[in-house]
Amino acid sequence: MSEPARDARLLTIGHSNHSAEHFQRLLVQHGVEVLVDVRSWPRSRYVEWADRSRIVEVARMAGARYLFLGSELGGRPDGDEFYDSEGHVLYGRVARSAGFRAGLGRLRRGAERYRVAIMCSEEDPAACHRRLLVSKVLLGEGWTVDHIRGDGRCETEERPIEHAEGSLFDDEESLWRSSLSVSRRRPQKISSAA
Repeated sequence: MSEPARDARLLTIGHSNHSAEHFQRLLVQHGVEVLVDVRSWPRSRYVEWADRSRIVEVARMAGARYLFLGSELGGRPDGDEFYDSEGHVLYGRVARSAGFRAGLGRLRRGAERYRVAIMCSEEDPAACHRRLLVSKVLLGEGWTVDHIRGDGRCETEERPIEHAEGSLFDDEESLWRSSLSVSRRRPQKISSAA
């Protein structure tokens, strides 16, 4: 873990179903210089301008550079070892992986030089991996994270994000996981019947 810069701060944003023009206004309003895409699959079924082939230009029109780090920092990693039997991503395993650590190092270095916003699809960061995984790790290192909301407000998060409360028999890893099953593979059914 590296020591955070004195004013270590990261922005997050979700493209949601905003128009490209509205999204650009949000980037300009918050002075975003580099838009870092942390979606595992940089495309959208609902918002055509958010596809990787087009969002580069959307960012450029707002005066920002675009960088894809979804392979390293995405919320749907490749590899069965990152999922539980129900298809939830085990964020603790992802956070310890070499790829994630390398991507996070690159993000840290960039955010120390530029005003960086990491982007995923969800407008509300509450259940998004950009908050529950990437921001959680940086908050634990002393960074401040500002979530840009669709109406232009910023919600500042300064304290580390805790795991949900579990039972006496839960292990920490089972508590730090995605809120939804997102595995590309169908979850295996657990049954005693053959």
